[in-house]
Amino acid sequence: MRPLRFVSLGDSLTEGVGDPVGDGWRGWAALLAGGLAADSVEFTNLAVSGAQTREVLEVQTPAGLALEPDIASVVIGVNDTLRCTFDIRAVAERLDQVYAAFTGQGATLLTACLPDPGSMLGLPGSLARPLARRQRAVNRVVHALSDRYGAVHLHAAEADWITDRAMWSADRLHPGERGHRQLAVRFHSLLREADRAAGAPPSPEPEFPAPTTSASLLWLATAGTAWVARRCTDLLPQLLRLAADEMGHRARGTSARLDVRAAAAVSAALAAVSVVEQPDAV
Repeated sequence: MRPLRFVSLGDSLTEGVGDPVGDGWRGWAALLAGGLAADSVEFTNLAVSGAQTREVLEVQTPAGLALEPDIASVVIGVNDTLRCTFDIRAVAERLDQVYAAFTGQGATLLTACLPDPGSMLGLPGSLARPLARRQRAVNRVVHALSDRYGAVHLHAAEADWITDRAMWSADRLHPGERGHRQLAVRFHSLLREADRAAGAPPSPEPEFPAPTTSASLLWLATAGTAWVARRCTDLLPQLLRLAADEMGHRARGTSARLDVRAAAAVSAALAAVSVVEQPDAV
């Protein structure tokens, strides 16, 4: 009998950013892999920092399907919300194709709803609200499509996860080791309930000491600054326009229109892939 095959797709969260081991990253998917079977597991991490749903569909999915996985994780969408090209309908169509491809091949699909980057970064309300609205839209699409394809779905946008600073790395956008371990533990619990995890659960306790304040500041001053600069050239001009629109609606007392507009866009996106959203979708 061949080993159980686990393939993970996504962006920096799944790549493991925030959980350094040696000269690279480990992350929640690698931590989870060891607990999926009582014997051997073949784990392949295809996630790449900065990836959007387009890259997952066009690049990572063909590579993942070729490995014929028993379990495939697809955790993606935050980077789409950070781009001026954000289109919830396109996100829904791409995810629908990715989920269909893996489940059609017989793989168990892992998905997750995620917290919005604005709240993680502590941005001012007028800047944070547009990003939160976008992430809620992505989460609603992921939730509805996860139901459609019978995915093992993790609700990772809950308040206790977001507000526990010990879970997060210096950049406030990626989990630290403790946060990655928490994701792995929670996914393992869901998989065990679905009778899809036969190995021991990952430990929730960190293996390595947390980075010192000086090390965190050094990271922010080097790699962290470069990361922000790359995002700002694309996101900042549009985010400022979104913030101006937000403030204008608040001044006129019409902020609810933005939520209605976003909800309508999600409904249209799901209708385009013939999915009816459930009332409790988040």
